[in-house]
This record gives sequence, structure tokens and C-alpha cells, in this order.
Amino acid sequence: MRSFGAQLCFALLFVACVSRAQDTTASGHSQTSAPKMPGQISQTEAAALEAGLVTKPDNLTARESLIQYYFREMVESSSSDLDEKRQKHIFWLIEHHPESELAGSPEAELMPIGFGANMEGYQRGRQLWMQQVDSHPNDPRILRNAAQFLLLSESKVARGLLEKAWTLDPGDALTTSSLAQSYDQERAYRSSSEDRITLAKKALSVRERGLEKAEGEERFYALGAAARSAFEAGEREKAQQYATELLQTASKYPKDWNYGNAVLEGNIVLGRIALQRGDIAGAKEHLLAAGQTPGSPQLDSFGPNMTLAKELLEKGERDTVLGYLQSCAKFWKMAGDNLQAWTATIKGGGIPDFGAHLYY
Repeated sequence: MRSFGAQLCFALLFVACVSRAQDTTASGHSQTSAPKMPGQISQTEAAALEAGLVTKPDNLTARESLIQYYFREMVESSSSDLDEKRQKHIFWLIEHHPESELAGSPEAELMPIGFGANMEGYQRGRQLWMQQVDSHPNDPRILRNAAQFLLLSESKVARGLLEKAWTLDPGDALTTSSLAQSYDQERAYRSSSEDRITLAKKALSVRERGLEKAEGEERFYALGAAARSAFEAGEREKAQQYATELLQTASKYPKDWNYGNAVLEGNIVLGRIALQRGDIAGAKEHLLAAGQTPGSPQLDSFGPNMTLAKELLEKGERDTVLGYLQSCAKFWKMAGDNLQAWTATIKGGGIPDFGAHLYY
């Protein structure tokens, strides 16, 4: 079983993947196309790209494809050999194209602890990023990308870089999302309810600033995080407003890759609100509705949020949670033995350790 730190790293990695894909698509990609996810090339194609780099080492497209490929394979197999191959391309990317979108993505991160731990690689990557920050102190793209690399391990340093990047370009969706994530990350480690609420309010403030001029798809991609932050900040009316708008807006984009995320997230937030108000029947309805998501690139890999499910289990609502798990089995293809183990624990009268699935 993973430690709390490893679980949290895994959860924050999931959040980063979702937010990065959402913000990238909101910046101008087609609403019907899926976000660019790792693993879109085969093993044979990866070998061919590696061979091509021998004669053309400056092929940025090839290196980006390999970073994404090795990331996906590493997540599935936890192979250190694959991570070593990914690492050399990450170093090259930081040195030659620190402004690129992929350079600030989860696929290009190296973590010293938790999932995919690599202390030596992380220290080398950190050194390269700080050199780029020193050389480009007023480039918000490079500041943001450096912060993304540091975010899971050095949150205070990362937040300082993000706050500066946001000051330089407050309209950038990626920076807005990353800064809000930095507050979310710190909140996850705080035990004081007062501190947690304060940090959630900071995240909400940043996200609402981003929503001010957001329309159409861009607003659709931002509403889920805003609803989540509002709920954690104790702003129940705002949370309900954003979650309701999210579900209503989702009906306009049934073929969008984010549709499944919206169905699950909107219902989870509304269900938790219902539970806080003592409406157990309403909370159960929303949990089952969340389970009707068709899935998404993120949910299919990392799985569902189990917070509302756990809260309902604490109220003795085992049958509803079992129904939710059964629905999740339809899209969560990388569940391993999680669903079976959770089901067995619930049928035995217990409450499973949902681990990272409670932190996003």
C-alpha cells in the first residue's frame, strides 16, 4: 500500500493531468478532439524515433512524443528503465525549449518522492530549471513551467514563481490553473480546518478571476475546479451554482473529451452539498448520476473520485456505493484489483481505504 505522501503525489499528478488538458484545450483546440494524452505512439514507433535522434538530435516533435510515450508506459508498468529514457529527453527539453507547453506538463516532471521517485533526476532537472529562471526572469512561460516541475516537492518556491508569472500575465489559463493547484496542494497537507478553508478561498479567488471573461468552452473547462474550490472554501451557494452550470453546460458538449469529467465532478459536488444539508436521498441520487459518466481519458486511467462515496458509507448507504462502483467498472480500465477489493470490504461491513481517490 502506498504511503500518504505517495498517495497524495499520485492524486496531485491526476489533477495536474486533468487541468493541463483542460487549459490546453481551452486555449484553442477543437471541442470534439481529445486532449493530447501520453501513449499515442507504439513501442515500434518509439524505437524508430529514438534511432532518428542519433542523426537529428534537435527534433523537438520526436522528443516530445517520446516523453509522453515513456510517461504513459511508466505509469502502467512502474519501470525505472523507461523513466531513465524519459529523463534524458526531459533534460534536453528544459535546456533547449523551456518555453514549450510540454516542458511544464506532468509528463515532463521528475519527482524525488512518492510515485516514480527519482531524487538524482529531480535535482538535475531542478538545477536546469533554476538556470532558465535566472536567464529569463520576466518570461511567464518559463517561470510557470519551472514552477510546475517544482510544485509537488517545493511548493513555496513554486508558488513564488507562479505568483510572479501570474502578475506578468494574469490572463494565462495555464498559470491561473497552476497557481490555484499550488494552493490546493498546500491545503491537502494542512490539518487545521481554518488553514484549509483559507487556502481553498485563495484557490477560488484565482479561479474566479479566470472565470470573469471566460466563455463557451473555456468556461466549461474551468467550472469544475471552481465548483470544487468553492465547496472546500465553505462557499456552498457558489459551489452549487458552478456545479449546476457545469452539468448544464456539459449537455452542449456531449462529444467533448471533458464531458465525462464534468458529469462526474458536477454530481459529486452537488451530492456533497446535499449531504451537508441532510438530504441523504439527494446525495445518493447524485452519486449514482456521477457513476453514469461515460468516462474520459483521465477517468479511464486514474479512476473516479470516491469522496462522496466514503461520506455515504459513513451514513450506512452501502448499496448505493456498491452501485456506483459497479458503474465505475465500465470505464475504469486500469482499476487493477481496486474495485474488487473495495467491493469486498464494503460487503463485509467496512469502509475501504480509498487512498488518493479522496484527494482530488
